[in-house]
Amino acid sequence: MSDQSIAELWEWAEYYCPWCYVAAVRLHRAQREYEGRVRAFTRFFPLELVNGEEPPRDILEQEWWLAAMQEPAASFVPYTAADWPTTTLPAFDAVWAARQQGWSVAMDLDLRIRRAFFGESRNIGKPDVLLEIARDVEIDFARFERDFASPAARVAVTEESALGRGKYGVRGTPTLMLADGTRLRTPIAMPKIRNRRIVSMSPLTCFGDGCVDETRALFDAAIAQSRSANHGADVASDSTIDSFPASDAPAWSPLIAGGP
Repeated sequence: MSDQSIAELWEWAEYYCPWCYVAAVRLHRAQREYEGRVRAFTRFFPLELVNGEEPPRDILEQEWWLAAMQEPAASFVPYTAADWPTTTLPAFDAVWAARQQGWSVAMDLDLRIRRAFFGESRNIGKPDVLLEIARDVEIDFARFERDFASPAARVAVTEESALGRGKYGVRGTPTLMLADGTRLRTPIAMPKIRNRRIVSMSPLTCFGDGCVDETRALFDAAIAQSRSANHGADVASDSTIDSFPASDAPAWSPLIAGGP
């Protein structure tokens, strides 16, 4: 997708996913240290295109504080607005529009949108709200507004989602991945859900600033993969590389039964 001299670290993500917010905060924090060597960015995976369901408030209200307790740098407050988002597709359109002005602009807006939903109770499914949010980042606003309104935005979001599901076997969010499709373990304690209720949590391996080294390991894995690819070698084994099959979906987001 970009300059081959810079390694890539992908987070296939949804904007209503609290675990994606935690991962994004950590990736953004580490990005400064790896500037010019690794580019970490969100790849679009709107779950409503997979599940055919709007943001599931019943599940999210169970997960909200379980995610918040793992990362103090992520801003979480109770959702108090009268209108709950019925879609997050406009948020994806907005970040695609910001991408047209550069990756750093897009990722600034990406994190700002997540904070607006989880930390400010703002309905990120509304285009007018997203336009307001975009004014908080450094962006050519007139250009952004044109690109945001363009039908090309939704086409690009839909195509990237299909690529994630088809070519890369993404089944849920967050899915961290190297540029060759290798999946990485996410240093987050994730819930197991049965019948739309959380029944257990995976072990917590780190907390807050204690996750810095595990996050750095993700960036280091991206550098190793890039170097190996440039030399025609296989990626070396690393403790951050996950081995679960592509058919396994993160337990927090049950997908349609029988889906590929």
